[in-house]
Amino acid sequence: MDASQINRLSATDAARAIRDGTINSEELVSACLARVREVDPQVQAWAFLDPDHALAQARLLDQYRKEGKPLGPLYGVPIGIKDIIDTADMPTEDGTVLHAGRMPDADATVVSMLRAAGAVIMGKTVTTELATFFPGKTRNPHNPEHTPGGSSSGSAAAVAAGMVPLALGSQTNGSVIRPAAYCGVFGFKPTYGLVPRHGVLKQSPTLDQLGVFARTIGDVALIGEQIIGYDARDPSTMPRARHPLAQTASEEPPLPPLIAFVKTPVWEQTEPDTREAFGELVEHLGDRVEEFVLPDSARDAFEWHRTIMEAEMAASYVAEYEKGRDRLSDSLRGQLERGRAISALEYQAALARIPQLIAGFAPLFDRYAAILTPAAAGTAPRGLESTGSPIFCTLWTLAGMPALNLPIMQGANGLPLGAQLVGARGDDARLLRTARWLAARVAGS
Repeated sequence: MDASQINRLSATDAARAIRDGTINSEELVSACLARVREVDPQVQAWAFLDPDHALAQARLLDQYRKEGKPLGPLYGVPIGIKDIIDTADMPTEDGTVLHAGRMPDADATVVSMLRAAGAVIMGKTVTTELATFFPGKTRNPHNPEHTPGGSSSGSAAAVAAGMVPLALGSQTNGSVIRPAAYCGVFGFKPTYGLVPRHGVLKQSPTLDQLGVFARTIGDVALIGEQIIGYDARDPSTMPRARHPLAQTASEEPPLPPLIAFVKTPVWEQTEPDTREAFGELVEHLGDRVEEFVLPDSARDAFEWHRTIMEAEMAASYVAEYEKGRDRLSDSLRGQLERGRAISALEYQAALARIPQLIAGFAPLFDRYAAILTPAAAGTAPRGLESTGSPIFCTLWTLAGMPALNLPIMQGANGLPLGAQLVGARGDDARLLRTARWLAARVAGS
């Protein structure tokens, strides 16, 4: 195998090659580090990266393999970690000068799970300021004059640029799906409550969800299985049977799935490229897709989401606002001030809408396997002052439904254009299986 191409292996293939002895973890990590040296001066995806530490982890894992110790599903595979997720051996600075130099004393639960699966924690990827709207330094790997999206900008860009096969991100509004769409990779946000959040920056507990970035659906399923689990320190999680994401995602659907094409109440915000691309996609899928129109009342959900998010952000970031508001961006300071002005009645009324929203979506899945909808209004906007609008993710995040970006289209400017597939709560495995079917159908056209 050409050493210069090892970094382009999927995580699934790389883990298999390491288990088989075709390559070792040190070779894989070295190839990824070489790619970092080649492209990161332009992309700037990393908030913290110590090559010696990454290689030391890989060498230790290679030694364990020689000693015949058990090999986990991600054995020797390097993974990027969004810099709001605690790592005991690296700083976690949350994209703000207010947390500069912060060194956690323990791993986040998901990082512990990845280490237990044999992964190499490559480094920390750039996040926007406290995982909100103000951009970090990362640029889109397809064109550095365009945003990579946010807030998981570094994770999406690092995977897209071939610096790591996998990375973790988070989503409170559109922070996994949107950067995945802009950077042209798979981005998966599982059902709310499947992935424990202990040790992750708390922004909005009602909405905060973790997700993953990968270059194949198989890799999405592989890492997804490793981070789903119960943690008593996160009350959103619960003990449950294992989710067979990888096995189910690799299977053919028993019947060709029927998909609901949902434009959402904000379809008018899409760009011409998006409308044209979805028109062609729906036509190509033929009788396997039907347009489904949401009721006008769905538009109210955007305001419910904003109320909950900003009220909870104001509570979560009390110390940052009161001690360092002059070091916060205007956009974040504005969000916190709006949140502090929300009444308890407004907040509780918005919270009460979530179960109603979930119940309203449930019957749709009696007929349809998944919802097809835009991942973003269009391709990555030009300029680095904004990370783009998350509005096409808001509904599904509020309802806690699993969502996946499929990098299957392209805009007229040559940049990736994402399609979002959304599933019923708890139906993550079937969502990945449907996505694999859809991607294969498009690829076979």
